Amino acid sequence: MLIRSRTRFRRSLVALLFLLFSVASSLGRAEISRSQQSPVARSNIAQPLSPAGEAYLRSIIESGRLDDLRWPEFRGYQADIATFYQSYRYALPWIRDMQATNQARAVIEALSRADEKGLSPDDYDGPRWADRLARLQPNTSQTDEAGTVRFDVALTVSLMHYVSDLHTGRIDPHLFGIDVNIAKRKCDLPKFLSEQIVPAADVRAALLRVEPSYPGYERTIRALETYRRLAKEKTGQPFPATNRAIAPGQSYSSAPRLRQFLQLVGDLAADAPIPSDETKYDSALADAVRRFQERHGLTPDGRIGPKTLEELNVPLESRVRQIELTLERWRWLPAQYGEAPIVVNIPGFMLRAYDDAFHVAVTMKVVVGRAYDHETPIFMSRLQSVVFRPYWDIPVSIAREEIVPAIEDDPEYLAKQNMEIVNGRGEVVATDTVNRHLLNQIGAGSLSVRQKPGPNNALGLIKFQFPNEYSVYMHDTPARLLFSRSQRDFSHGCIRLEKPEELAGWVLRDNPGWDPDRILAAMNGEATLEVKLVHPIPVLVVYGTAIDLEDGIVRFYDDIYGQDAKLEEALRSEYPYPH
Repeated sequence: MLIRSRTRFRRSLVALLFLLFSVASSLGRAEISRSQQSPVARSNIAQPLSPAGEAYLRSIIESGRLDDLRWPEFRGYQADIATFYQSYRYALPWIRDMQATNQARAVIEALSRADEKGLSPDDYDGPRWADRLARLQPNTSQTDEAGTVRFDVALTVSLMHYVSDLHTGRIDPHLFGIDVNIAKRKCDLPKFLSEQIVPAADVRAALLRVEPSYPGYERTIRALETYRRLAKEKTGQPFPATNRAIAPGQSYSSAPRLRQFLQLVGDLAADAPIPSDETKYDSALADAVRRFQERHGLTPDGRIGPKTLEELNVPLESRVRQIELTLERWRWLPAQYGEAPIVVNIPGFMLRAYDDAFHVAVTMKVVVGRAYDHETPIFMSRLQSVVFRPYWDIPVSIAREEIVPAIEDDPEYLAKQNMEIVNGRGEVVATDTVNRHLLNQIGAGSLSVRQKPGPNNALGLIKFQFPNEYSVYMHDTPARLLFSRSQRDFSHGCIRLEKPEELAGWVLRDNPGWDPDRILAAMNGEATLEVKLVHPIPVLVVYGTAIDLEDGIVRFYDDIYGQDAKLEEALRSEYPYPH
């Protein structure tokens, strides 16, 4: 049943991705599609070549290399480039009368400003285009047909790189264990360039069509612009360490500089009153520190302690890089969903469920897997059902490493924890006395341990099921105190929910009769009950250390699993990146 569910999900995901090329975006952005206007003969809108020039163009394409480029090899795009030029009968689409077309100049402008998208202009020959354009002057000794051929190919190669990187990201997400079928999402580059860019009246608008259409992505782009500007404005040395945490009302020698910094990043109003004693850590400044703490994943106590100082001293250039890495991950996601998803951001320890207009409808804290040994995986699935009063079927690894030793230490452990041993058919084998033979079978995986339903069950009173290869799900928990922590990585990998009954009400809103009273009755009833959703809901478990939400406040989180560091290392490799 799990395999069939997974197959159905993959088929539906493919269908959703197909929408990228066939329908208008539900978020109001046009998708890549065939031009609806009658096509003009491409040979009439491209610079024709002499037989020698055409032979030279063909030789460059066949070699898969152009030494004029910073990254000369383009074998990964060789077939696309051949198709592109074949459609123009080996004429030059970016050249008219030995000069660059307006579209070519607009493309060069976009490549040179790739940093606005969190990319590097150097990867697309950004610094080299001014000199190339200067050489494309008609009736000068510098201009020759071979030079125009090299210019045209260089622009085509660079643009294909750029479009691909904008559309699906630079790094293959499989390198990070993320099962996303990038191959099925790839843009038809020859078609897109020839139909959407070469004849475009507005190249910048045409290029927007290949970017993710999520509002969160668009907000992150704006956050990048903001923090690039802030990074240029910030001055001053790091805030010095203190012997003790600074509490509101106390004197703090760096208070004037702290006030200036918090005004710069927006946590303190620009017109906030300044106390007569500028070194006093007054209430207005303490409130601004609380806002800073809250959006950096800290306990908002208003005290300036070591962790707060550590976050205050993170260079804004590093915040810019966090945003850039988050943009890369946005590009790994499916281009759009037919239904609004539930999104869990691991380093933010938060869940957000979106309504049909892609506005946040439900939000809550979550507990995720422990760093280093039980990390919650990054993946996508679809929520299929809600289980009230679930059993906890304990994974073999946990049973072997934790339950068996606990039983060895305390023979009454099973009874105390309301657990039982079952065989492969789900039949109860033991509930109290356990001998060595049974323990060995548990360790070997031929018998399993489960915890019976009830308020003390590790899964609490509600479990949310969505097929995935990691056996991860969302659930209630009796360990409520953990939600008061600022950093919440305590689970074995599953996702614990702060307000499971609220999420149940949201996901069951299309199931007739499931109002809050019925949900509470099922939670507190006697029987285990599984309710299948009338409309399964996409679930995205993502990893972003820089998030810009609907309130316009940019939040930064610790890289608890080291994923930013791993992505940074992958991006240090020579371009084109591994795909």
